[in-house]
Amino acid sequence: MTGVGARWRDARPAVKGLHLDSAACSRQSFTALDAAAAHARREAEVGGYPAAQEAEETLAAGRAAVAALTGRSAEDVMFTTGACHALDLLLASWPDEGAVIACVPGEFGPNLAVMAANGFDVRALPVDEMGRVVGEDLPGWLDAGAPSLVHLTVVASHRGIVQPLDEIASTCREHGVPLVVDAAQGLGHVHCAVGADAIYATSRKWLAGPRGVGVLAVCPDLARRLKPRLPPAEWRLDIPPLRALELGEANVAARVGFSVAIQEYMAYDPALVTAGLADAGRLTRTTLGDLPGWRVVEPVDSPTAITTLAPIGDIDVVRVRAELITDHAIVTTVAGPDRAPFELSSPVLRVSPHVDVTGDELAAFAGALGSVCA
Repeated sequence: MTGVGARWRDARPAVKGLHLDSAACSRQSFTALDAAAAHARREAEVGGYPAAQEAEETLAAGRAAVAALTGRSAEDVMFTTGACHALDLLLASWPDEGAVIACVPGEFGPNLAVMAANGFDVRALPVDEMGRVVGEDLPGWLDAGAPSLVHLTVVASHRGIVQPLDEIASTCREHGVPLVVDAAQGLGHVHCAVGADAIYATSRKWLAGPRGVGVLAVCPDLARRLKPRLPPAEWRLDIPPLRALELGEANVAARVGFSVAIQEYMAYDPALVTAGLADAGRLTRTTLGDLPGWRVVEPVDSPTAITTLAPIGDIDVVRVRAELITDHAIVTTVAGPDRAPFELSSPVLRVSPHVDVTGDELAAFAGALGSVCA
């Protein structure tokens, strides 16, 4: 285990079994857990709204950390309840009627549902056999009929492949097409600081914050053009667009926990964490590469900690995942076709350790998987 891996593990409660599910929900640290609990207690002592005012310095530090990881400024960042909520807020406020949105064929299913619910027509970006956008084809594709915006999920939910984000961001800028980045699986995992017009993410994955918190960062030019649903525009209230999107009830304790978690993440040095996650992915794929009955989808050197196992033959992936939990206390995820309805035809098993995983733990997982499938 690397130095950053040992520090990561020591900062958290001991896991019961094996946690190989960071792409769904990472384990929070003692510091983040204590911060959220302390804020909830403070609400009981002084009242919810005074406690929220007291917490503003911590929340501002959280926004600043998000800004550093996204290439935006702290003033561009707002809190949401999660990634899909962030996308819904953005698209529901999009300034153009009848907008066309371009995304990869393997786009996350819930994102596609949000796009459809907000009346967007979807066009498929040119991709290779692994679902990565073909950068050299993108300029001509945009010239043939530019969409209203490009939406890019930098790391997919069902496959540990990284999109060429820098190249795509540069091409979109050159063509004057807004770029919106889904960094739910990307923030804290891979490089995302490309200054996209809008970028959103969730707290609970690689940053190891609490559930029920997300962030949305929007560049000032786009923010000024947004048309928030609330409050009605004819009221002419002097509320900046991002603050209007943020109106409503909030779990401030969870936001405090996230703000502390992301500051803690930054203290590790993001470059060390992303390198450690890439190492964890390589170790996982190397360990599982010859596992009977399964095929590793990603190349061994894919720079993510997500490994996808596709069953060979008649294996009930849902049952396997359930028995791994009940019989071995090993947590993984089943990625079904609903995660990528235009690309994934059958369920796969997703394995996603954090930087603290060891070779012995992955060998134990391989043994448990073999016994469950025997």
